[in-house]
Amino acid sequence: MNELMKGALPNIVAAIGHTPIVKLHTVARHVKASIYVKCEYLNPGGSMKDRVALNIIQDGERRGLLKPGSTIIEATSGNTGAGLALVGAIRGYKSIFVMPDKMAAEKIASLRAFGAKVVVCPTAVEPEDPRSYYMTAKRLVAETPDSFYANQYHNPANPEAHYVSTAPEIWEQTGGEIDTFVAGMGTGGTISGCGKYFKEKKPGFKVVGVDPIGSLYYEYVKTGRLTKPFSYAVEGIGEDFLPSTMNLKIIDEIVRVDDKECFLMTRELTRVEGLYVGGSCGAAVAGAIKYAEATGRKENILVLLPDSASKYLSKIFNDEWMRQNGFLDQEDPLGTVAHMLRARPEREVISAKRGMTIRAVINLLKQHEISQAPVMSDDGRLDGIVSESDLLKHLLSSDARIDGPIDPLVEADYATVTPDTKVALLRSIFNDAKLVVVKDKADDLIGLITKIDLIEYLAARRS
Repeated sequence: MNELMKGALPNIVAAIGHTPIVKLHTVARHVKASIYVKCEYLNPGGSMKDRVALNIIQDGERRGLLKPGSTIIEATSGNTGAGLALVGAIRGYKSIFVMPDKMAAEKIASLRAFGAKVVVCPTAVEPEDPRSYYMTAKRLVAETPDSFYANQYHNPANPEAHYVSTAPEIWEQTGGEIDTFVAGMGTGGTISGCGKYFKEKKPGFKVVGVDPIGSLYYEYVKTGRLTKPFSYAVEGIGEDFLPSTMNLKIIDEIVRVDDKECFLMTRELTRVEGLYVGGSCGAAVAGAIKYAEATGRKENILVLLPDSASKYLSKIFNDEWMRQNGFLDQEDPLGTVAHMLRARPEREVISAKRGMTIRAVINLLKQHEISQAPVMSDDGRLDGIVSESDLLKHLLSSDARIDGPIDPLVEADYATVTPDTKVALLRSIFNDAKLVVVKDKADDLIGLITKIDLIEYLAARRS
């Protein structure tokens, strides 16, 4: 009997999409805007990535890249893998997924439950490092016969999934009564696909991205420079390179959040709003509330909630893990960057300006006995830094011009933090960056931290 019973779906893939939109009350009661959330964590695979997985697989099949017996390979933080595994299970494909080691154990276990092979790689390596999960995935594609690389970071079928599925669904559900769309910034698929659709539908529509501290998007959008990324705990958003699936031109504003506020908001969403969501959901809502506070407008804001709490029970919803990592209210033994700045004598931020001569910058460093300085643009934005080592390298070159402009020597070898960043993170940051730049909520430069500053602070706490 091949007829389908009334009310039934042919398979679980047909259940992807049609997720509800819910208004937030308690956590957003203080802002003028009405904040709504799209509950994408209610998709059958537990995340919005089900839509992406389905579109990528359908696109691969149309182009003849996926055939019976093929093996799907992907570098994933877990959710795209779950979607690919779910759709692949129905279509008869094998799966191999490569994940960074910071991901929750539940994510790895859920992928293996689908029969997928999971390869875990170190998080704290450069994207080009052979050990990184990006490069490992590429190697496995080359080594595996009849493999299909889903490649969500560079596959146009990723943002297309949201342009043809998520955004039209939201538009139909709301009757177009939304003014601003807020989403976390990861591969760029959600914000690029949905943003494109909404801007085509409604003049003046605003698209807001949310980025965790440690990711490179925020500083790149604000300054145009690729600064040094560093590790952070929230999963599924932020990047340490620029995926081609991210269309930054579509974004009107970008808001930065830290791990602690992401996780506390995630717990709050579950406890007071009844939304059983993961860390990137807390990040997106925290960012939306910050945006609403800053604008003070009465408008309808829609926030996309990517995934479910079930994958984070051993972390975000585990009080012991939260305490061990300094995310609950107890005092962190090393304190925050704000503690560090208050503990040292108040000092003026000495900066150079675009167009200054190399000779003038050398004199500036010598006069103030500093080894590096931020370089500011004419409109007061941070453009980069210049250091003694850069000056020395230039002066040793055959075409050195001491009265030439400093501009060619300006580099982005710095990382940006906020006063709330934990001091414990600075050690790993200094493994990759020469200088740490401290910015406040208004994105103003309020301080600089060097390695010797960190050494002096830690030494003082030992004495």
